[in-house]
Amino acid sequence: QVQLVESGGGLVQPGGSLRLSCAASGISLSINTMGWYRQAPGKQRELVATLTSGGITTYTDSVKGRFTISRDNAKNTMYLRMNSLKPEDTAVYYCCAPAFGYWGRGTQVIVSS
Repeated sequence: QVQLVESGGGLVQPGGSLRLSCAASGISLSINTMGWYRQAPGKQRELVATLTSGGITTYTDSVKGRFTISRDNAKNTMYLRMNSLKPEDTAVYYCCAPAFGYWGRGTQVIVSS
């Protein structure tokens, strides 16, 4: 049984940082493309970043230079480091294995002063 469990969300002031984690079980993050998505209130879910098995990363334009996706193979955990956060980054962030349609339940990020 595959489980993806996100953590690390919270309330942060504009300009602040957070690191989200996605702990996986039942699926190896090192051999699969994984992604972070987010869904803001009243908006569609959007792709934020992806990480392939070969270590290639992609980012949506709005987060380039601010967010970094990475993984720890030994811990089978994926991360999203978010710097210089903006109010428009407020959303529920989801970990996903897109090839298989596996999703976590999400972690809420609120950027507000």
